[in-house]
Amino acid sequence: MPSLIDLHCHSTVSDGLLSPTEVVEHAATKGVRVLALTDHDDVAGLPEARAVATQHHINFIDGVEISVTWRKRTLHIIGLKIDPDYVPLTEGLKQIRAGRHLRAEGIAASLDKIGIEGSLEGSYAHAKQGIISRTHFARFLMEKGYAKDIRSVFKNYLVKGKPGYFEHYWADLQDAVSWITQSGGVAVIAHPGRYDLGRTNMLLLLEEFRASGGTALEVVTGSHTPEQYQEFAKLAKQFSLQASLGSDYHGPGHAYMDMGRLPDLPGGCVPVWQDWPEAMNIQAAELH
Repeated sequence: MPSLIDLHCHSTVSDGLLSPTEVVEHAATKGVRVLALTDHDDVAGLPEARAVATQHHINFIDGVEISVTWRKRTLHIIGLKIDPDYVPLTEGLKQIRAGRHLRAEGIAASLDKIGIEGSLEGSYAHAKQGIISRTHFARFLMEKGYAKDIRSVFKNYLVKGKPGYFEHYWADLQDAVSWITQSGGVAVIAHPGRYDLGRTNMLLLLEEFRASGGTALEVVTGSHTPEQYQEFAKLAKQFSLQASLGSDYHGPGHAYMDMGRLPDLPGGCVPVWQDWPEAMNIQAAELH
């Protein structure tokens, strides 16, 4: 039985390998019925994706994944059911995208120091529609033979304490949550299991996130283990947060998990989509 809901994926508008059209078409082949496109810091792919989703009878959710700095750590906050034309949101995302080039220059300079040259131009060659991310640098490093896959890149490069790391300040957590919620959307902490926070900081983050107006935690996602599904289900319940799920699909060969392969949310979770008209028929179908 395919998982019918996927609320986290990426296209070439950010660091995915497939165009918005191709992402939706892939979701359709995998049986997805409710889909959110959540490109990093950009909403440019939403109109195209929505149009194709309509053709495939997929209920489409406008989404985005916003880069945030919290206590000198980079986190990602997903916005679901956003208004992509809400001016504070679009202006905030525009500022974040402008900062991406500055970070890319810093990453390239760091890689230059260990003899890896040409990374800025090489990474931009992988950024098909403009914005630059660490994933594009990772593809460059793989292409040049410095790493065999994405996981090994982020084990040896681009992260704190490793070559290619460059500290950069993204959006403030409260600002990002405000842009999402004031546009009518729902704020979700993306893949919490990927942040090396420790338990104390994780609890502080969840408390601050909730106080800022955040309402959901991504419990089931491609990079989480089954043990983490249970761990974050418990934390969601502890902080009265709803639970979300999404593959975080970036394209063939660059995905933790394919679309349509997600397990159900653990028992006791309150789904973020529980009151969404787009998911009502889907939930009824699952129950039968």
